[in-house]
Amino acid sequence: MVSFGVRLLTVDGHPVAVLQRGSRPEFNRQNARLEILAVDEAGSAAFLSALRRLMLERSVLRGQVLSFSGNQYNMGAAGADFLPRPEVPVEDVILPPGVLDEILRQVVGIGSHRRALRASGQHLKRGILLYGPPGTGKTLTVRHLLSATPGVTAVVLAGNSIVFVTQAAELARAMQPAIVVLEDVDLIAEDRSLTQGPQPLLFAMLDALDGLEGDADVAFVLTTNRVDVLERALADRPGRVDLAVEIPLPDAAARRRLFELYAGDLPLSSEAIRVAAARADGATGAFAKELMRRTVLLAAEAGRPPRDEDLAEALDALVSARGALTRRLLGASPGPPPVPPSRTSTVRASVMMHTEEGHALDRARQ
Repeated sequence: MVSFGVRLLTVDGHPVAVLQRGSRPEFNRQNARLEILAVDEAGSAAFLSALRRLMLERSVLRGQVLSFSGNQYNMGAAGADFLPRPEVPVEDVILPPGVLDEILRQVVGIGSHRRALRASGQHLKRGILLYGPPGTGKTLTVRHLLSATPGVTAVVLAGNSIVFVTQAAELARAMQPAIVVLEDVDLIAEDRSLTQGPQPLLFAMLDALDGLEGDADVAFVLTTNRVDVLERALADRPGRVDLAVEIPLPDAAARRRLFELYAGDLPLSSEAIRVAAARADGATGAFAKELMRRTVLLAAEAGRPPRDEDLAEALDALVSARGALTRRLLGASPGPPPVPPSRTSTVRASVMMHTEEGHALDRARQ
């Protein structure tokens, strides 16, 4: 990377000298600079036009999966981190029938048919919200979307990096087709009636959703575990969130598919997996994944391959009372609360206690 240099160029017959300066955040110079010297204005215009075109065409960011992070001198300055593009086949995404197809049509299908949509005056910018309990597959669905869109620039913001939503939208505009993923969006988009004080990140996100032209081939994919606390303005204005899709807890059939998926090539019988899935009511994909790991661990501690009894023992531990917190952390339903004793049984127990006390008093008098 050149931090200081002079380049002598000829652009469309115009001689141009360009002084290149790199950014120096430690000296409060946040951006790189180019200083152009040309014989006439036409030379400068030709150079700038060619530069902008080549910056977009040959950018190292184009077609990559990126995240943003700050630097040690200015956390407000976004630096790009390259991430490997996930490889998640459609078979690994276990959702209710039709749900994944609906998501793919909105995110991938619109991009695939951008020419037809533009020709008919339809907008391409879209927003989709995936919501549901933890561990049900929202992040896995996002990873599948990224694997199904090779060559599309994607910016994934999660945790602290979500503060760079403005920069992500600007990059997406320049590198379209693009996808911007905002995970756990409730962290910055909580309903204003539930909070106090200014919410600059909320307004930055709303501006990012509103700031792109309708024909921009950019998809915003938002995820949340807490849809009930989201700011209503996300859905009140057309063009922010066009589609909200619930990713629910898996039903019995989906649980069995999840258990079979994560069991993989383990030497477990189909009957043992079926019984385990039936017992694990309210379990999520995260729960199934952890269950199979515990199964393998139990067998490894015994120095042998996994058996059906290892699966049963691991499941017993996860569904026991002491595993309640673990189940909750894995997104599984905590199960029904203990049934309180009925009033009849309470009265009966009281009568029996007083009766026993009466007998004891009678014996004492004798």
